[in-house]
Amino acid sequence: MTNDKKLSSTDKMLLAAIDLIAEKGYNGVTTQEIAAAAGLSEKTLFRHFGSKRNMLEMAFDRFHYAEEMTKLFNEKLVWDLQTDLLLISRTYHEIMDRNRKMIMISIKEEGNLPGFRQRTQSSPKQLLDILTKYFTAMYEQGKLIQTNPEVQAMAFMLMNFGAFLNDLDGKTNFPFVPLAMFIEESVKTFTRALAP
Repeated sequence: MTNDKKLSSTDKMLLAAIDLIAEKGYNGVTTQEIAAAAGLSEKTLFRHFGSKRNMLEMAFDRFHYAEEMTKLFNEKLVWDLQTDLLLISRTYHEIMDRNRKMIMISIKEEGNLPGFRQRTQSSPKQLLDILTKYFTAMYEQGKLIQTNPEVQAMAFMLMNFGAFLNDLDGKTNFPFVPLAMFIEESVKTFTRALAP
């Protein structure tokens, strides 16, 4: 991610928690182990977070993709459907790959952390909202056929999330289709279907 010397003590603990919980499971890791892995004291961990659960929740809030994707939509779109969807899709996969361990935790630990899955849904809901607004704006500019923008946003998200899940554990189920090729072809198909 970044050089350890540049990380704050909070980020060091959050990253240590993600690594250890992904490896050993939520119940298999102690706060003492997390603090030691971060090179800090358990007292510092509790002062910053109060509990292991609070730490994990903060890790999801801190490192998930909503903020980065919002910035992309605000600053980098060129209002060309294919160009924008390629950028959105590639950025999404870069972020999801970087956050692979957190995604695995949210899937594996659902039973151990009641209510945690709902918290992890905040970034996808924000992405759905900004994609819906994008498709609506593209329609208003005459660059998209009349359609249900929320349904199209969800279809685009699920297409990309499915591709990410295909390789979640590092064992690609369809290795003959590289991710870059999938992104290119799926965006072309999506663009052909929605362009006027």
